[in-house]
Amino acid sequence: MKTIDDSRPIFMQIAERIEDDIIERTLPEESQVPSTNQFAAFYQINPATAAKGVNLLTEQGILYKKRGIGMFVSEGAREKLLEKRREQFYDQYVAAMVQEAKKLEISVEQLTDMIKKGATM
Repeated sequence: MKTIDDSRPIFMQIAERIEDDIIERTLPEESQVPSTNQFAAFYQINPATAAKGVNLLTEQGILYKKRGIGMFVSEGAREKLLEKRREQFYDQYVAAMVQEAKKLEISVEQLTDMIKKGATM
């Protein structure tokens, strides 16, 4: 597991790590997620902080609770996360890149060539 970054809320980082594990298929659909106590012990954080990250994903329908057993990855969670991350990718990178390309008078063809060149690196 990765270390905690002090510049962002810890509960968000816990949620993102679970999301990453689901996207990378480390946590397949219907598999059990580590408990909040396990996250708390591993990262040396308050269990309530870990629970806040897990609850965030529960509210989004990514995780669900089996009473008395623990939290599990919901069916369809990976696809839901991929769609969410694709939208974030567009907002954070693509839109900004296109805007900067327009400012620099880079044509669509030139931009496409640059992307293809970058993809072969």
